[in-house]
Amino acid sequence: MYQKGGMRVTIREQWENHEEQWLSERAMRSVDSKGREHPIPPCEIRTDFQRDRDRIIHCKGFRRLKFKTQVFLAPKGDHYRTRLTHTLEVSQVARTLARALRLNEDLAEAISLGHDLGHTPFGHIGEKTLDRLMPGGFKHNVQSLRMVDVLEKDGKGLNLTWEVRDGIRNHSGEDEPATLEGWCVRRADRIAYINHDIDDAIRGGILKPFELPHRCLEVLGDTHSKRINTMILDILKNSTDEPFVRMSNEIREASEELRDFLFERVYNDNWRAQEERRCDFVLSTLFAYYVENPSLMPDEYVQIVYGEGVERAVCDYLACMTDRYATDDFTRLFVPNDFAIR
Repeated sequence: MYQKGGMRVTIREQWENHEEQWLSERAMRSVDSKGREHPIPPCEIRTDFQRDRDRIIHCKGFRRLKFKTQVFLAPKGDHYRTRLTHTLEVSQVARTLARALRLNEDLAEAISLGHDLGHTPFGHIGEKTLDRLMPGGFKHNVQSLRMVDVLEKDGKGLNLTWEVRDGIRNHSGEDEPATLEGWCVRRADRIAYINHDIDDAIRGGILKPFELPHRCLEVLGDTHSKRINTMILDILKNSTDEPFVRMSNEIREASEELRDFLFERVYNDNWRAQEERRCDFVLSTLFAYYVENPSLMPDEYVQIVYGEGVERAVCDYLACMTDRYATDDFTRLFVPNDFAIR
């Protein structure tokens, strides 16, 4: 806190003044936030979006991301991505875009760090299973919003600002983000996973570098860093008029072609079919078991049964599990222990 014209100015107010002077007129300023469902006193040090970032980093769901699958299930190597490292890479790209476009970097960072909190164990395999089992379906972006609104802090939620919640909910899916910072995260998510999933697939022997679509490499670059750099620079070059935070047609089409290639050769290929069936079996079996025995779930999920029904509670419980927790729980419940005569 310091004196300015005889008035005491907090560090937060200094940040808010900086935002007013530096950010683009298109940016979301902290003082213009629609606020929280439950108002709280302002912090002397942090803006509202900085507070949201910190709340997400310190929540249990964020810590669990390090043991959730990105693409490869329980990888043995040290360098494969997990859902946590994916989240950090998305944050880096989103912050780069926001900073260069003079948007609110703190808002982009908070959305990035929370965007995948609702992802299931076993990655998109688990998402498909819960989507099949859960009445009304299951989408990880919707579950991510439910994580920060309902499931964290023993049912109290994190009480985040409207803008961060909107960005988390709309980082994927049909609905679009309401802020340009949310759009930075939506673009960053795709930039990150297209490129790091190629990197992991090559490391795992699923792809050879020469198998990548030649036209895409000519347009985007022949290395991981070149492709990311091309995509980011193209967005910055083309984000001068509406619609904002966009790619040129050439780069967008090459990126979509590369993404389609990944779906064909990595995400949906036969090499992982057997593991998909195993993961589906584990989650399906656990789902049926806890629907029949909801009292055996932790108390925080049992409480959901009374308010929202047993399927909703079981879905929340399974979605929060890490890969190893789901596997260990299945083993505990359904795999016989060794028998020893004493």
